[in-house]
Amino acid sequence: MVVLLMPKLTFSLDEQTVTALRTAARQTGKAQSLIVREAIAQHTAGEHRLSDQDRDRLLGVLRRIRARPSTRPQADVDRELREIRRSRRTGWSRPAR
Repeated sequence: MVVLLMPKLTFSLDEQTVTALRTAARQTGKAQSLIVREAIAQHTAGEHRLSDQDRDRLLGVLRRIRARPSTRPQADVDRELREIRRSRRTGWSRPAR
């Protein structure tokens, strides 16, 4: 039998959070501590996401890039895209030199 040692913690929650915790525990049939552990796991799993500030900064960069005038004629871009699409359909191979 494996016994997991879990530290006991003491912290304070506002009444609204306590009510929500107790309701979730009652509705799911799970222990309140399990509800808290699952919530923390879900929260920390999202840490790889960008903050709102970083997302807005990166979107601003993309908007500035899109606003720049094209440096290549549209016909050249269209030709390259056709070649890429054709190579994807037929399988890519290195161009002959």
